Amino acid sequence: MDNRKRQREEEEASPAENGGFKSPERRWQRAEPDRDADFSKWDVDATCRFLQGERLGQWEATFRDHGITGLGLRYLSDMDMEKMGIRPLGERLRILHSIRKLWQITHDVMKVFNDPIHGHIELHPLLIRIIDTPQFQRLRHIKQLGGTYLVFPGASHNRFEHSVGVGYLAGRLVQSLNERQPELLITRQDILCVQIAGLCHDLGHGPFSHMYDCMFPKLLPDSKWKHEVASVQMFDHLVKVNCLESVMEEHGLTLPGDLLFIKEQIAGPLEDPDSASVWPYKGRSEEKSFLYEIVANRRNGIDVDKWDYFARDCYHLGIQNNFDYRRFLKFARVCEVKGKKHICTRDKEVGNLYDMFHTRNCLHRRAYQHKVANIIETMITEALEKADPYIKIQGSGGQIYTISTAIKDMEAYTKLTDHIFEQILYSSSQELSEARQIIQNIVCRRLYKCVGQTSPEEPMPLGSYQVNSKPDSATVVLTQEDFIVTVIYMDYGMKGKNPIDNVYFYCKNDHTKAIKIRKNQVSQLLPEKFAEHVIQVYCKKTDEASLQAAKKYFVKWCMEKNFTKPKDGDIIAPELTPLKKSWANSDNEEDNDAEDKKGTTAKKQLKLD
Repeated sequence: MDNRKRQREEEEASPAENGGFKSPERRWQRAEPDRDADFSKWDVDATCRFLQGERLGQWEATFRDHGITGLGLRYLSDMDMEKMGIRPLGERLRILHSIRKLWQITHDVMKVFNDPIHGHIELHPLLIRIIDTPQFQRLRHIKQLGGTYLVFPGASHNRFEHSVGVGYLAGRLVQSLNERQPELLITRQDILCVQIAGLCHDLGHGPFSHMYDCMFPKLLPDSKWKHEVASVQMFDHLVKVNCLESVMEEHGLTLPGDLLFIKEQIAGPLEDPDSASVWPYKGRSEEKSFLYEIVANRRNGIDVDKWDYFARDCYHLGIQNNFDYRRFLKFARVCEVKGKKHICTRDKEVGNLYDMFHTRNCLHRRAYQHKVANIIETMITEALEKADPYIKIQGSGGQIYTISTAIKDMEAYTKLTDHIFEQILYSSSQELSEARQIIQNIVCRRLYKCVGQTSPEEPMPLGSYQVNSKPDSATVVLTQEDFIVTVIYMDYGMKGKNPIDNVYFYCKNDHTKAIKIRKNQVSQLLPEKFAEHVIQVYCKKTDEASLQAAKKYFVKWCMEKNFTKPKDGDIIAPELTPLKKSWANSDNEEDNDAEDKKGTTAKKQLKLD
């Protein structure tokens, strides 16, 4: 026994002397290239050894004949391999699947963020380089919900964390599709571009987020500015001044094509579509059409931007979120419809999607369009309008811009954040005295008062209005300038249309066939209309006598305009509401229904006449 043990030890100590016997496993371990090394520096031999290790050795000669190195693997596509003579689709998919494993072999360390909404999330090093720029860090100083924070004390979150969350969710969705359907041939470049688009989609927001969007047309009426356009401009500026082109190329992106793809995801087609071509995008071909539905879905509004702000805003507002994006991720698939590929979900998820859009409507009704939040933003807008000529912001080349013109220069726009509020509040300039007084009124809660809310029978243009008659009162004098009339539009995200009509589903029995599900197939209790106008009226005079007179006038105004009766109309003006028959109260529901039908019939008859 001792002799046999000694013989084994000698064989292990001197394998060459004993015929060089090695197991197949040991032979592979010695042949495999160093997986901790940078695969982009592999030569042709190292690439071939990698193919052997992946049991793809039958294509070693093909790769060697075409001189494919590790760097070449980064750019190798399905079409390239077909030209190389690798005809079977299954083999090409196997090779692509193996190559994708290399994307995780890198010296760059993924950075971990502890997010209160999504937990511990990892972001690619290229995303970190973008985040660590002044242009992106600027988003830390722009409130996600603008003036709503001055009503909901928990809504203190900013565009920064929302953007990080959208970039993360964009990666989750595209990687989920890639794992579930490798035949989509989603590349590493595709994944990175989608993540970057999600990360940078809100770079163009101005002070107090959407408040600046609404304010800007008043300052420059002829401008067609939107924050999506500014996001593209700021992204170009970010890449240029931080010299990120070379960094992006190091991580496998192809410029300028991938940059164009990123910007198209943010703002849509950047050029007028060619009349000879149906496909309006240049960054990716129609085969990758589904990638444009991840960050900003213009077809039905189901995108990762909404998923993040639903969850994040509900968390900070203290409102229940009825939609769970994780469930959508489990069922998301890509199906082909009329030559285009769309992201679909299971037919059983249709009810959850209606809940998603209902959650959006609830957020608008309860928070985003809150009457006090709206008037605070109106007052901030008034202050910024008065301060606009006097606030100086230095841009590129030392040129000076104002609040309204800063969007013409991204260096100046980078310096325009919510800090403008404190800049006016703490200024001592005489020129800013009017603006400063308005800001001080906001801080001290000396706000304009809402005298009522109503709805029109017919749609009205959005924006602010003045009352068109002079209120009369025996004891109080009110003028048109004392009132602010704001028309708000609330919908399910697709104007007056049902967004679910543009969603494709698939069934359990056939994952490849896309279908549509109509509202009457789901429930009889779903909305009949998917949009409405709401009118909010405010009075600048806040003394008790003026407010009482203003509320009575508001009831009278609603009667004259044939708007809906204010909720407190019978309390505010009990002498006026009985004068309008359609406003009469009845304990008999059948009488009320009959009166409604009668009014509807009369209205139709009036239109016919």
